Parts: sequence; C-alpha cells; structure tokens
Amino acid sequence: MTERELLITAATAADDKRAEDILALNMKGISLIADYFLICHGNSDKQVQAIAREMKEKAEENGIQVKRMEGFDEAKWILVDLGDVIAHVFHRDERGYYNLERLWGDAPIENLQSELSQ
Repeated sequence: MTERELLITAATAADDKRAEDILALNMKGISLIADYFLICHGNSDKQVQAIAREMKEKAEENGIQVKRMEGFDEAKWILVDLGDVIAHVFHRDERGYYNLERLWGDAPIENLQSELSQ
C-alpha cells in the first residue's frame, strides 16, 4: 500500500464515522516524522474514539500495523501513528486550541474530496 493509499484509507475511515473538517497536510520535505498528517475532529468523546478505532481497524484490515495510538482514553486528541501517515483526531474544542493547520502552515494541503466522495 502506498502512502497515498494509506492516507485515503485513514481519511475514508474518519469519514465513515462522520469526522468533520477532514484535512491532509503533505509533510514530505517538511517533517521527517511522516509523509502526511491527517487532521479531523469529532463532536464528542465517543465519536473521537470511534473515529480513531475505525482508522486502526481499517489499517489492520489492509495489513498495516498501527505503530502507536495515544490519547485514546482521554479522547481530546488521539494520535494514530500509521507510519507514513500520522492521524490527529481531535475533539472539536481541542482542535481550535492546537491549530495544527496553522502550526504547519507551510505544508501543502492535499485535496481528498474526490476520493472521499466515491
């Protein structure tokens, strides 16, 4: 599975659980940590956990081992490390506070709409 396919898999999993404002940052050449950051949010603790759980399950179904998942119990900001893709699943209230889109403002935004609408 390519990095782009992994990104689409994670974004689709988030979309399936009705994550809001799904955004992908292309981190190639900007960060050594991952090729893509996927950022989204849910409106409740349970929804945030459901989004992260769905990402983990879909990745594992495709033979991708989740390297790390942090923040699951608190459900304010769950980080799902898929290797080349790191997903940040925020609670709505926390997303604006951390504002990763602005922090990594020099990273190009990937257009995922065509893949998510299929």
